[in-house]
Amino acid sequence: MTLKTRITDDMKAAMRAKDAPRLSAIRLLLAAIKQKEVDERIELDDAQVLATVERLLKQRRESIAQYEKAGRDELAAAERFEAEVLAAYLPAQLSGAEVDAAVDAAIAESGAAGPKDMGRVMGLLKARLAGRADMAAVSAQVKARLAG
Repeated sequence: MTLKTRITDDMKAAMRAKDAPRLSAIRLLLAAIKQKEVDERIELDDAQVLATVERLLKQRRESIAQYEKAGRDELAAAERFEAEVLAAYLPAQLSGAEVDAAVDAAIAESGAAGPKDMGRVMGLLKARLAGRADMAAVSAQVKARLAG
């Protein structure tokens, strides 16, 4: 079963259960997927659907931070709920030790010697860790390792 099919099935289940908040979040995701398909005139595969989920999650995290900063707790809570629904479609997240090992392996494999080699290391890691780790945190970790 493709990820897109799973999302569609979850939407139908939310409709049957009359779970309006969950249905709204899933429809938002399906709309983003459909928009990308229409814009690029392609059928998205699982990796592209995952990238869309990650992009929407990043937007939710940014919105939560903005709402909390403005003291709008009810809006932050709504965004948190949407983020939880979206996060359910991501693969299991890697532990810190697994990310450390992947960073070490990528640095060794690419022969990176300093900060100028960060692009090569991140290129390897993005393919291996996509959807399974926060790439911003991974990037910061690589930068620290290559600088020191």
